[in-house]
Amino acid sequence: MKILLFGITREITGQSRIEIPAGAGITTVKALKNWLGRQYPAMQGLTSLAVAINSEYAQDDDVLNTDHEIALIPPVSGG
Repeated sequence: MKILLFGITREITGQSRIEIPAGAGITTVKALKNWLGRQYPAMQGLTSLAVAINSEYAQDDDVLNTDHEIALIPPVSGG
C-alpha cells in the first residue's frame, strides 16, 4: 500500500511517499493512523490528520485497499 505525504507528514518521515508492508494488517483509515503513530511517533502530536482515498476525504472506518491512492493531508494554517 503506497501512501503519499504532504507538509509536516513529509517532514516527519523524511519522504514524500511511504509503502506499508503487505502483512501489516492495515484495513481501515483508523488502523493506518495507528500504524503511522507507532512507526513515526511525532505524528501522534499532530492536532489533526486527514486521509484521502482516491482524492476524497475518508473517515476512520473507511476500508483501505492496495489499489487505492492514499494521501495524508496534514493540518494547515492560514493567515
